[in-house]
Amino acid sequence: MKRLYHWTLSLADHPYAMWALVVVAFAESSFFPIPPDLLMIPMIIARPNKAFFIAGIAMAASVIGGLLGYAIGALAFEQIGRPILEILGKGDAALEFNTRFNDMGFWPVLVAGLTPFPYKVITIMSGWTGMPLGTFIVTSIIARGARFFIVAALLWKFGDPIRHFIEKRLGLVLTIFVAVLLGGFALVRFL
Repeated sequence: MKRLYHWTLSLADHPYAMWALVVVAFAESSFFPIPPDLLMIPMIIARPNKAFFIAGIAMAASVIGGLLGYAIGALAFEQIGRPILEILGKGDAALEFNTRFNDMGFWPVLVAGLTPFPYKVITIMSGWTGMPLGTFIVTSIIARGARFFIVAALLWKFGDPIRHFIEKRLGLVLTIFVAVLLGGFALVRFL
């Protein structure tokens, strides 16, 4: 896993870094274990004037890759989806999760798209449980867009010092953001 991590980071210096970002963001949404942030962050540090373009590319590729995950869940769960979830240690929870998944609406996709929870698990589960495709796509665009554009904005504004902060605490920051967001919706619902 460590070699795969360092290999992903090395792609940021490659002349075809943007294409590498497309491939990594696409694959991460359906089967690849390394998040595109690891490639996106050094690319933005190197070219801050392209921060939002890079984030847009990551978002688009991630959402399209999410559609592959959705298709795996919808069309080939037993053959492909279940083995991927088992590799990620989520195979046993799949059946239990299936019964509650669609009752939660768009929340699982939003939370997984913003936090360190493996997004590929949710893309596969969305297809397997038959989540409406439109809901899946819109929520994926919002979640992945927010995640990548927040990182891009922070790097564009603060540069290299924020890179270290993001690399160490991105999951925590996004988890807190989601908790605040959910808390806000719950508060509005009960008022």
